[in-house]
Amino acid sequence: MTAAIATPRPGVTLRLATRDDVPLILTFIRELADYEREPDAVQTDEAMLAANLFGAQPGAEVVIAEADGQPAGFALFFHNFSTWLGQRGLYLEDLFVRPQFRGRGVGQVLMAYLAKLAVERDCGRFEWAVLDWNTPAIEFYRRLGAAGMDEWTVQRVTGEALRALAASFDAPPRG
Repeated sequence: MTAAIATPRPGVTLRLATRDDVPLILTFIRELADYEREPDAVQTDEAMLAANLFGAQPGAEVVIAEADGQPAGFALFFHNFSTWLGQRGLYLEDLFVRPQFRGRGVGQVLMAYLAKLAVERDCGRFEWAVLDWNTPAIEFYRRLGAAGMDEWTVQRVTGEALRALAASFDAPPRG
């Protein structure tokens, strides 16, 4: 277990996740999927998380929030890069606070810590996506000073479409 990161919020501490936290991280991911109305969408398992978060080339980092010594939430994030800014950014993939800990400042502490980390790492931006129906989260983010990017929509290629696109690389040109 890593050392606790003191926060200005009484009873709330943060710590960087370690390989030993993989079962807890997977539990948080499943709880988030339930909240986002996609309980069957989680395909990862502990081995995949361990390899991809704590292996030779970690793809993301995780911060665990604890309230009164209990696991209260987590943030999973990674770096991206802005060609326009010429700097890397910090991208928040998942933020989740368990219902019994909401309203106690846990989410605010996680977001402020990630913003501080982004500044310390000379990131040009800190960004994330939010489901358009998640009004409580949107209102929370607005209170933090976040602005929606209304002109932008997320695009995604997965599964068979991803494999077909990849296969098209080696296919002869059409037309």
